[in-house]
Amino acid sequence: MTKMTLGSYPHMLGFEQLERLLERTAKTSEGYPPFNIEQTSDYSYRISLAVAGFAQDDLSITVEDRQLVIRGRQKDDGSDRVFLHRGIASRQFQRSFVLADGVEVGEAIIENGLLHVDLTQIRPETVVQTIQIKKG
Repeated sequence: MTKMTLGSYPHMLGFEQLERLLERTAKTSEGYPPFNIEQTSDYSYRISLAVAGFAQDDLSITVEDRQLVIRGRQKDDGSDRVFLHRGIASRQFQRSFVLADGVEVGEAIIENGLLHVDLTQIRPETVVQTIQIKKG
């Protein structure tokens, strides 16, 4: 069976980048930390990650090649604590979200063990372009 790609369809020109984005998104399926995505208005969204135990300085948020990347790494406090049971995860993480063209990252807020990242979709204006036909 042959794999069909977006480039296989003659009426869909220039969608190769979309296909690469879909493949990249499919590879990011790790479950830690858990997160929610909610629509806060017609053109805005909020991603909330459960980051209990992480301080503001332990987290970083970047946008790389239309991909929102949230990283967490807790610093070792250097103490010689002895745990009888250690059930609270303190591992580092990297969570990525592919952003569509026109989606901008707004503010990030950490409260009650949740990191909230606000996104806004900028609606482009409809452009009509007339192409002149020349005799050849």
